[in-house]
Amino acid sequence: MSPWLPGALAAVVLVGGYLTLLARRPAGLPPWPAWRTAAWVAGALTAAAALAPPLTEAAGGDHRAHMAQHLLLGMYAPLGLVAAAPVRLALGSLPTRGARRLSGLLRSRLLQVLSHPVVAAVLNVGGMVLLYLTPLHERAAASPALTAVVLAHFLLAGWLYTWSVAGPDPAPHRPGLPVRLGVLVVAAGAHAYLAKTLYARAVEGHHGTAHAEAGAQLMYYGGDGAELLLAVMLLAGWYRRARPRASSPGTRVAEA
Repeated sequence: MSPWLPGALAAVVLVGGYLTLLARRPAGLPPWPAWRTAAWVAGALTAAAALAPPLTEAAGGDHRAHMAQHLLLGMYAPLGLVAAAPVRLALGSLPTRGARRLSGLLRSRLLQVLSHPVVAAVLNVGGMVLLYLTPLHERAAASPALTAVVLAHFLLAGWLYTWSVAGPDPAPHRPGLPVRLGVLVVAAGAHAYLAKTLYARAVEGHHGTAHAEAGAQLMYYGGDGAELLLAVMLLAGWYRRARPRASSPGTRVAEA
């Protein structure tokens, strides 16, 4: 199997699925914003880049490459995939039965629990703590199957966390802005603390190479950039929803 296949397959499935939904969108609905489609393509290509051989082949023995994978899959790709509002697109494009099933899933107790920002943050940051502060990282580096599980967790947990905090899609049980903003601040602090802990352990010689120090620094500064973009997404979404009510009471403006 070509080492390029996993990344290429991920990009084809993600982009192809989104464009299929877009092509099935009824003509009577408002035009779908092009920037949302561009955001999805950017997120899909970012995920594909994280799975490309230059990173996957180096990640087993180079902490810098591994951290680059973590950032791309778990923090940057989800920003584009969530900003693209795929659930909103699907609700307008699926047949009536499919849209009802999706609406039921959004209201389900399981999704209500998993998509709460606190739970999503624990799954996301807690998974990193488990990976990096236990022998799991070394075991994953020696096992292709376990590495695949770790990479899948990066993407899925990062997407769930990003969606729970700043997703534009309908979410009947999503808490208000203060809760989501508070979770974002705490999770960002926990991520930074983990990066500093890894750097300190590298300096003390627990992992023994300059690559470990550079990887921890990449995690720290790269994480700051992603969290800043997530905060911008959260506040911009809140502003878009609040502006119509403030400027023209009683008038509802459909959010794209």
